[in-house]
Amino acid sequence: MTKGDNGRRYFEIGTVVAKEIERKFLLSTDTWRELATHKVEIRDGLLAFRDGRKIRVRFCDDKATLSVKGPKKGLTRDEFEYEIPARDGLALLEDHCDGTILKKTRYFIPHGGYVWTVDEFQGVHTGLVLAEIELPSEDAEFEKPTWLGREVSGKSQYRQSSLFKKHRQATK
Repeated sequence: MTKGDNGRRYFEIGTVVAKEIERKFLLSTDTWRELATHKVEIRDGLLAFRDGRKIRVRFCDDKATLSVKGPKKGLTRDEFEYEIPARDGLALLEDHCDGTILKKTRYFIPHGGYVWTVDEFQGVHTGLVLAEIELPSEDAEFEKPTWLGREVSGKSQYRQSSLFKKHRQATK
């Protein structure tokens, strides 16, 4: 994934708080598939969620990360992501996510100076395919690919926390 330097906030003391500014879309066609440069297999687990804040563990191919995300303000939220040992990531996924693990294949598609990601979900969410673009600012202009459908940014049913909840209910 790529993020612009404009997506970071600098403080006087020299620390950087990463910002996530993303927009999500459904897809209108599957022509995006032929444009993908590569893909990765992802397993996500939710460790904690409260008041729009979440802590997530992700296992992507053979690397694990721990992410802490703040509540959204518009399309923007604080995001802290740290690589952790793969063994720790697997333990967190298997032992601390209540068996609720989202599985998806993420495809990367360059378009209009950005890299779009398309997530194709598996399991309970098979059939759900979402495109995302990360932007340097909320008002950044971008060219929409022809395969994009309706925008779903901010729609609660497409938030990862809602997908975790639906998965948990479906597998009980």
